[in-house]
Amino acid sequence: MTAISAKTHQKGTLLLLLVTLIWGTSFPVLKDALSSIHPAVLIVVRYSIAAIALLPWLRQANRQLLRDGVLLGTILFLETMCALTGLEAISASRSAFIVGLNVIAVPLLGALIGRPLPRRILVATGLAVIGMSAMSWDGGGFDVGDVLTLASALGIAVYILLLEAIAPRHEPLSLAAVQVWFIVLLGGIWALPEIVHQGVSVSELPLPALLYLGLVVTVGPLWGQATGQRWVPAHEAALIYTLEPVFATLFSILLLDESLSLNGAIGAACILMATAVSRLRE
Repeated sequence: MTAISAKTHQKGTLLLLLVTLIWGTSFPVLKDALSSIHPAVLIVVRYSIAAIALLPWLRQANRQLLRDGVLLGTILFLETMCALTGLEAISASRSAFIVGLNVIAVPLLGALIGRPLPRRILVATGLAVIGMSAMSWDGGGFDVGDVLTLASALGIAVYILLLEAIAPRHEPLSLAAVQVWFIVLLGGIWALPEIVHQGVSVSELPLPALLYLGLVVTVGPLWGQATGQRWVPAHEAALIYTLEPVFATLFSILLLDESLSLNGAIGAACILMATAVSRLRE
């Protein structure tokens, strides 16, 4: 790796760390929002806010951008739909752990399509899974909510691998714009029965939470992922994303005055070790 490429790789890593930090704030916000609105309505409103913000970047749309954006948008919609539906039935911490299992799926799926699987990534993946389990797993058997959330984790893995190939072809915000507008279309179809039968009152919507989810948790990470994964391999990106529960715990301590349990400390240490191991050269 040359000095220039090493610097670029570091820049991409820092950007993906920022993305993960933002995600770390989202689980409690989503869980609270789902207590008052249906998941389909949440998706429509959240991504409509993001779509309006990204509207100026649709001017650069061409056939290839539309094709790639629709593909990524479809996967992102399906994994988000599964995650939100599952989150209605399981705890936020349990959801965070299962979603984090995409760290296993990314290198395994990559190996199936002929990608090399470095030993350090296998070691780092094992450490990350142990860490996430210590931090988030709350025991018990699998039910429908767990299965849906696991499907979301697989969708995220596919998204990460595809984004590695697609991101260099397009301007990041233009790619994000196509994705969110297509998600609004799919979300509208999913939400239509709920809107027709139950109706939606704007006054009852948790607008501050939805604005935060739409502008900060959606627009920022979509741009950050598309930019950062130009320079960081998919399996390394997946390991960086496992820091999400670490950041979530940190925010809970700082903002909600929660304490860090022994399991949480062990889990966080394992995930940090996994991230460090993934940075080593073979």
